Amino acid sequence: MTYLPIASALPSLSDIFRAASNGIVIATEKKSSSILIDDSMLEKVAVICPNIGIVYSGMGPDFRILIAKARKSAQAYWKIYGEYPPTRVLTQEIATVMQEATQSGYASCETLMAIECKIEYFGSGVRPYGVSLLVAGYDSNRGPTLYQVDPSGSFWAWKASAIGKNMTNAKTFLEKRCAL
Repeated sequence: MTYLPIASALPSLSDIFRAASNGIVIATEKKSSSILIDDSMLEKVAVICPNIGIVYSGMGPDFRILIAKARKSAQAYWKIYGEYPPTRVLTQEIATVMQEATQSGYASCETLMAIECKIEYFGSGVRPYGVSLLVAGYDSNRGPTLYQVDPSGSFWAWKASAIGKNMTNAKTFLEKRCAL
């Protein structure tokens, strides 16, 4: 897989969308809270399996926990079916984990890919995951797909989307300039 340095190769966002006619583009801005932080260590985009990647807005530690769970789920799917999961299936898995964290007390950890049902006690100090996610992937049946997952565990399919601090402006830009 080859990555293009987007800023030097493509002059505008509309060019990025034209270049991505057979895939998904995930673009993010690395922002650190201090100039003393090494930006090269910040990871906003994670590869779950060869066909699925995720970008987040929110709390980094929560993102790392969800990434670990997503990778474990993708590997479980691989062990059972001999192929990587479709983007929708993995998105549903992540959304289920996020939704269960919004409940207090006992929560079922049964998922579509689980081999056995487990019941775990989360305790009374549970809080929702503090992240919004964009899950992008390529499926042989559906082609390129993009899903947004909210901290509540709700998820939707999108042609283009934005999350984070300036998401309203970004979505307006996408609606006006990037006819998909």
